[in-house]
Amino acid sequence: MEFPIRYSTDYSRKSDIFAAQFRNNMNTKVKGYILGAVAAATYGMNPLFALPLYRAGMDPDSVLFFRYLAALPVLAVMIKARGRSFKLQRNEILPLMAMGVLMALSSLMLFASYNYMEVGIASTLLFVYPIIVALIMTLFFKEKLTLMTVLCIALALGGIGLLYRGGDGGTLNLTGVMLVIASSFTYASYIVGVNQSRLKTMATLQVTFYVLLFGLSVFIVRTLWAGSLNIPHNWYLWGNVLALAVFPTCISFLCTTSAIHYIGSTPTAILGALEPLTAVFFGVTVFGETLTTRLVLGMVMIILAVTFIIAGGSITKPLVHFRKLFPALKRKETKRSADDK
Repeated sequence: MEFPIRYSTDYSRKSDIFAAQFRNNMNTKVKGYILGAVAAATYGMNPLFALPLYRAGMDPDSVLFFRYLAALPVLAVMIKARGRSFKLQRNEILPLMAMGVLMALSSLMLFASYNYMEVGIASTLLFVYPIIVALIMTLFFKEKLTLMTVLCIALALGGIGLLYRGGDGGTLNLTGVMLVIASSFTYASYIVGVNQSRLKTMATLQVTFYVLLFGLSVFIVRTLWAGSLNIPHNWYLWGNVLALAVFPTCISFLCTTSAIHYIGSTPTAILGALEPLTAVFFGVTVFGETLTTRLVLGMVMIILAVTFIIAGGSITKPLVHFRKLFPALKRKETKRSADDK
């Protein structure tokens, strides 16, 4: 009779272990989805902090100059906290400069579009960048163009067509539309460039630091050329500048990294649909923008198109390059032995 009792005990222990592992996996996934949602939502806060600065008389160049400037020390602290180096290889400098210019132009055109159109529509149009990434990979890197990609492009174009007429029924400002589409294109080019160059072997946090550093030079040149830099004149406006540097930049990157660690890159990228939804929410509730059934349908079509193309997996790797953002610290023994070599 001892064997059945021992078997029952072993079986019970295995069940307890399985149940504990299941609970841990569920807790991990819940954490991942929450962090992914926070990452997307914080990135969608750009208009919330930028528009008050516009109303105070600041222009996009000045806003982005201070945003990039404020984000750099925060990112530097993150790099040092993870024991990473600021050293660059000579062949990394030019790609970083190019990516910095692309990122700066993308930011500038998006922030400039806020002067011509509602922020919810601008953020939704920007969200087509994964589809542009797929097109670039197909046209220039011989990636196969699938039927799903074609259908997603058609669905997104249909959504853009619905959005092209504003909430009041009038046609959207063509300048604003062209600015945000150009912003989406330059951001897609940045994503492809980072993943198709020497930079793909670098930690993304380090890449982000130098991209912002070189991007800052674009706004320095532009403000010097224009001969003016609008400086926030009270603590409230400085709070908006700091919030732009912290929430859509640092917190978003931190949460994205952790989310990918917990649930993977594809679900994290799909949760990015909360970015335009967050912008729409603040646009309607804070800035009094109009939201009609037609606009909602157009946004849903674009979000679905992007979600389907990400779920297809063909562009997930170049689209989300955050896994190496905070690489684990090596043990002292390993690091010491590596240094000795």
